[in-house]
This record gives sequence, C-alpha cells and structure tokens, in this order.
Amino acid sequence: MADILFIKTSSLGDVIHHMPALTEARKRRPDATFAWLVEEAFAPLVRLHPAVGAVIPVAWRRWRKSLYMRATLAEIAGNLRAIRERRYDEIVDSQGLLRSAVIARVAQGRRHGYDAASIREPLAAMFYDIRHSVSRDRHAVERNRILSGLALGYTPEGAPDFGLDRARFAARGERYAVLLHATARLTKEWPEAHWIALGNALGQQGIELVLPWGTQAERARSERIAAALPRARVPERVPLDAVARLIAGAQFVVGVDTGLLHLAAALGVPLVAIFAGSKPGLTGPVGNGPITVLGTDGTAPSVETVADAAAKIAR
Repeated sequence: MADILFIKTSSLGDVIHHMPALTEARKRRPDATFAWLVEEAFAPLVRLHPAVGAVIPVAWRRWRKSLYMRATLAEIAGNLRAIRERRYDEIVDSQGLLRSAVIARVAQGRRHGYDAASIREPLAAMFYDIRHSVSRDRHAVERNRILSGLALGYTPEGAPDFGLDRARFAARGERYAVLLHATARLTKEWPEAHWIALGNALGQQGIELVLPWGTQAERARSERIAAALPRARVPERVPLDAVARLIAGAQFVVGVDTGLLHLAAALGVPLVAIFAGSKPGLTGPVGNGPITVLGTDGTAPSVETVADAAAKIAR
C-alpha cells in the first residue's frame, strides 16, 4: 500500500481548495493511505475529510512570533524529527512556498511540486525531486487537482468534490444566516455600514443573523454590527470543526473573500460572495450549492445588489 503525504499548510481558503485534490486522489488511488501536513489551527477541519488517515500539525504561525527562543527552537526540532520518522512513497507540496518546500525536503520520499514558473516563490522549486508545470491562470482548486494528478499518475476528471457532507454536520431546527465580514486583507473588506444596512434588510425577513469572528478586532466589529441590528448574535470563538457545523446549518451565507466563505461553498451552503480586492476567477468560491458572486478586484458591489441576491437565495 502506497503512503502519500500532502503538504498544504495554510491559509484556510488554500486548505479548503486542496480538499478536492484529496477526494480525487483517494478515488483514483484506492491502494494508498493519505497524510496531510497542515497548520495546527486548521487541523480540526482537515480531520473532517474522510480520506485523511493522519494529520501532521505544524505551528509556523505561532513559531514565527518567538522564532529565536530556546523553547520554540526545541519544538521545531522535535516537529521536524517527527516528520522524518515515516517514509512516504510520494510527497506532494501544493503550497509552493519556500517554507513548505523546506518541510518537503525534510520529509522522506519522492518530492513533487510546481516548477519555478508555476509558483509565487520560484526558489521553492529547487527543493523538489520532480517539478510540474501548472498554469497560474487556473483556479486554485484546479491547480491543486492538476498537480496531484501529475504527481500520482492520473488526469483529473469531473466536478470538484470537497469530501464534506453538509447533512452530516448541520444542526436541525434553527433558521439563521451567517454573515462573514472578517478577512485578513483590508482591500477585501466591505464597509461596516454596508453590513449594517444589509443586516437590516435581511432582518425584515425574520431571519436571525450570526456573525462569527477569529481575532479580537473581528469580534469587536461583529459586536458593533450586531448591536445595530434587531436579530443578530455573536457566537463564542470555537475550533474550525465546530465552525463548520455552524455554517453547515445556515440557511445561507453572505461573505467577503475569506476562508470561511470557501468552507460554506465546500459544504454546499447557498451563498452570496462579495469581492472587492481579489479576482473571483482565480480564488472564487467553488461548490455544488447555489453561488452568486458579486464584485471584483477594485469594484465592490452595492448594498442593494447584495441584498437582492441574498433575498433570492433566502426563499
């Protein structure tokens, strides 16, 4: 039986965009077992995928805050030793960054990755045994599927399957929508006043609104928006597997280009995607549920346009 290691550490949207590659790899390579090396915060979500046999967490985001402290260096050394303990038949680094390529080099096995023309950090290609050419003009989901197919000996076919069953996670009996206003890049944000106007429009339909958050700044923003709305709540922060259940149970989702929006798409939840500082053709939401994409890089949609789209999917 072949042992295969996928390396896709972060961010949340990137991790979700790799899930169809894993689903397809298990289908096309039923002889194989699959491990996934991922940032520790995203490990609970990766464990939800039925094809994952083992999850190897790393903590780069935490380590880099205290990189030269003795305890951090000791933890990194121990983590690297654990990565080397097992030999893999194939290692596929679909992250394509220098740090992920270094991890691939530490691991034992035949290393696959993008060639220098196919990735953002060309030096990373030096660390792979086999380099594959995949156009950077393709959507991230397709890039991951193509690279995995080239590395494992098959050609991707059909629509992407994220391997997540909405019915398995969704709670029953509640009627609510999720508003995803938070994003790591300011250029992707939609104005706070717009969210309040949208929330008031949705509130007239008798739908409770839920505003999750990830950082304290995002929590404060969620609370300001919720305070201005008649039917809104701000949940406590929970691990990503619990967030997945919250989103799976929603009637619909409205959000900016952020990882949780892609999680909603992966679960097949009806959604309206607001783009303002990125290109939906390269990183837009992909899934089997109803998806409406509004706006593009440099041109955000109006409140009226988003409210109309949300009203249609709320019916």
